[in-house]
Amino acid sequence: MDCCLKECGKKIISQNDSRVEVKTVLPSRFSGENFRVYWNKNGEAKFHLPCWQRLFKSKTTAIQKTRTKRSRSESSDFLTKQERALIREAKKTAEFFDSADHIVREVQRVADMIKSSKHCIVFTGAGISTAAGIGDYRGKSGKWTEMDHDQVSTKIEQIFDTEGPSPSKKSHLEKDSSEEDTAEEDLEDEGVDYEKLRPTFTHEALSLLTDRGLIKHVVSQNGDGLHGLSGVPQENLSELHGNVFMEKCEKCGHQYARSFYVMDDTSSQYFEDIEDYGKSDVKKPRHAKQCDTCGLSHRTGRKCEQKGCKGFLKDTIINFGDNLEEEILNGAFEHAQQCDLMICLGSTLTVTPANELVEVIPNHCQLVICNRQKTDYDDCCGQRQRNTAKEASGSRVYGDCDIFVRELLKNIIGQEELKIWEADRQTRLVNYDKRRRPSDN
Repeated sequence: MDCCLKECGKKIISQNDSRVEVKTVLPSRFSGENFRVYWNKNGEAKFHLPCWQRLFKSKTTAIQKTRTKRSRSESSDFLTKQERALIREAKKTAEFFDSADHIVREVQRVADMIKSSKHCIVFTGAGISTAAGIGDYRGKSGKWTEMDHDQVSTKIEQIFDTEGPSPSKKSHLEKDSSEEDTAEEDLEDEGVDYEKLRPTFTHEALSLLTDRGLIKHVVSQNGDGLHGLSGVPQENLSELHGNVFMEKCEKCGHQYARSFYVMDDTSSQYFEDIEDYGKSDVKKPRHAKQCDTCGLSHRTGRKCEQKGCKGFLKDTIINFGDNLEEEILNGAFEHAQQCDLMICLGSTLTVTPANELVEVIPNHCQLVICNRQKTDYDDCCGQRQRNTAKEASGSRVYGDCDIFVRELLKNIIGQEELKIWEADRQTRLVNYDKRRRPSDN
């Protein structure tokens, strides 16, 4: 891949280079001329880490006439007001990738930590499931990132066009962009086919390490059910935000692990439409009941099979506004408070109260974080002095979880055993297929 900074002397980004990938909001009539960055038509760009850092050392000049009086070398250290705006938005989406050599060195250290750990727990977020086909939230193409971009697009247009965009004069480029947005929205509305998702390398590796006793507990923010499907026992798993394959009785509390997606999206859509528009084209199902906290419906349409109960079953997913299940949250905190090594994978550690797990780990606990975005806890991963004389040394790796975990597994079980285990993936896939069957309802 090539570096998108025009004055980059190296150009090619190799595996041994640290890099940054970003995505900005481009105005409808963007040509790319007289800018220091080669922005792709979708607003994405890749840089050597030093090249990205160089952009932020540049000064801003909004007077083009002043720039023309400077030499070429001098003007390369300046940014126009317009490009500064693009870079400011791009910074919010920045994904960082360490060099291959750095990852190898750090993974060797982390492998030793795991081997010597007495109570290692793993905390996982959306980033470990992107390889399975689920989009994340805060990546450069994440759900919340795209929503943020929609909100600032008008502001970017105004910066580039001081006369302001004319809603009655829509360019050909604007029309194409609008059509693409509509297509993307239609695609997004189709949702994720959870029953077709299969565990990633990271899911399977965590299951293997749990089976061997090297990982004592997995705490997850994901509701996709992939940890359980990969083989992590329920007693070694805390799914803080629920599981789309798990339902429980609202009367007696009995739980049912299903092979199919349990949620009733029709009922939730009805209540969502009423909230947004005051009416709905969706016919309200008889079993639907609006939740007091999230405003949607948790009932699945099935009833409890326990003798004499017949209570309504509800999904276990935690929606916005819902409170986390106290028993599950408390169990996760108990493991965090007694762990000596916490490994965080694929999470920006911004969602509360889940991220508070990092704050309650013991003083001597080693902290490892691997994901592509910066977090508020990155400084805690190096050597640190807390309230005791004992120091703890962790690790911070920027990059894809599958790459990090594959190198980790190689250091723990060895290259030869890793090859045999990876070759058995097809057998595991057959087993996954048997455990995932679409609902007849």
